[in-house]
Amino acid sequence: MANNVNVKKLEADLWESADLLRAGSKLTSNQYCMPVLGLIFLRYAYSRFKLVEQEILKDRPMRGGRVLPVEQSDFAEKSALFLPKEAQYNYLVNLPANIPEQGLTGIEGNPLNSLGEVVNNAMELVEQQSEQLQGVLPKDYTIFSDELLGELLRIFNNDALDDVGGDVIGRIYEYFLNKFAKNVAQDDGVFFTPKSLVKMIVNVLEPAHGILLDPACGSGGMFVQSAKFVENHSGNINDISIYGQDSNPTTWKLAQMNLAIRGIEPDLGKYAADTFLDDQHPTMRADYIMANPPFNLSNWGAEQLKDDVRWQYGMPPASNANFAWLQHMIYHLAPGGRMGMVLANGSLSSQSGGEGDIRKNIVNADLVDCIIAMPTQLFYTTQIPVSLWFISKRKKQAGKTLFIDARKMGDMVSRKLRELTDEDIKKIADTYNAYVNGTLEDVKGFCAVVDTEKIAEQDYILTPGRYVGVEEQEAPQDKNAFSIYQIKG
Repeated sequence: MANNVNVKKLEADLWESADLLRAGSKLTSNQYCMPVLGLIFLRYAYSRFKLVEQEILKDRPMRGGRVLPVEQSDFAEKSALFLPKEAQYNYLVNLPANIPEQGLTGIEGNPLNSLGEVVNNAMELVEQQSEQLQGVLPKDYTIFSDELLGELLRIFNNDALDDVGGDVIGRIYEYFLNKFAKNVAQDDGVFFTPKSLVKMIVNVLEPAHGILLDPACGSGGMFVQSAKFVENHSGNINDISIYGQDSNPTTWKLAQMNLAIRGIEPDLGKYAADTFLDDQHPTMRADYIMANPPFNLSNWGAEQLKDDVRWQYGMPPASNANFAWLQHMIYHLAPGGRMGMVLANGSLSSQSGGEGDIRKNIVNADLVDCIIAMPTQLFYTTQIPVSLWFISKRKKQAGKTLFIDARKMGDMVSRKLRELTDEDIKKIADTYNAYVNGTLEDVKGFCAVVDTEKIAEQDYILTPGRYVGVEEQEAPQDKNAFSIYQIKG
């Protein structure tokens, strides 16, 4: 298995090579994103195919002195994806340059006259082998010249990507997804929740078994980090059933590929669909819900949903879907379920459109377990300040809520972007666990456990700063420094 240093170098090298080709082609990141991620997926599928093929051939019977060739049914028995020759990566990367002269034909017998058409055909062949992938893989490779596409195929024809068990391709897919999220302007990076923020939610909730739902799943980051958490704690990802939904067709496809590379079989609905107007899992009651829904979404369908059963704590305003998202997820929680979600800070204190009453009703129902104020600059394309809401239908500390002010946490990794460190994440997760166990002591300026009665005195405003106070400052050590401590002394 490749070590972390080698994988990091591989990620960077592959990205640099692929991005140089993009710059030379004058294609936009939007045009480049899905096809490149599709090639990474195809490379994964081929690595997995070769691995399973070797396992099959070990015990393969012989006839006439020759080992019988593997067949599609052999792969089906192992729940693995079979790849016809024309969909195998080595076939594509070794094609001659003069495609029109090769006499190649597609699925329906149509002639294939460019490398782009050949790769499109390969994607269609792969989709035929998997119900999960039908209509998911990109098929717009004809926008590339044969020269550019050939170079891209060769870039990912790297032996290190055969390390399927080491999760190398999954990490590279995630790395490229991260990079594209920074570069793609049209969608404002909505398909990618910052990794450190996802990791924070997962490490607080600690999903281990049962049903996990993300009704605004984007590219599937919550699911990937949940799988990593389970694996890192010696669990079995098969103990978690994955359900999700997203309204954006592109991000829905990205999630399907992302999870397929990880060996995760989710139910993301039959198609990309609006969570409010076309709930793909209407009877779902989840043990865990994690989500980063769009912030302050207007025109979300309030007029069509006035009498919807999900609004148990009040009708959300038509101008802002924050409390529609919150109530949608509470509705889908199992009786003992827990959830973590990202919301714009306005949801902590807004009184407009009945939001104050909804927040009051949710607090009085004793559902708000923890509120964490996050630092700014966590997102690639928005400066909207956010908080994490943790809701529980099985609170260990009844009648209490934990408030954490994490606004000073995180390191700047670029001039505009901040990331939470592993130490930050561990500190917050440990703080939450101490609260759950009843052993947490308040830390001025950082955390406080607050009774519902005190929240009511604050008019049900949930801004952590109101409850944790201001961090106490140590007296300066310089004897010559002029300070308030000298004045008092």
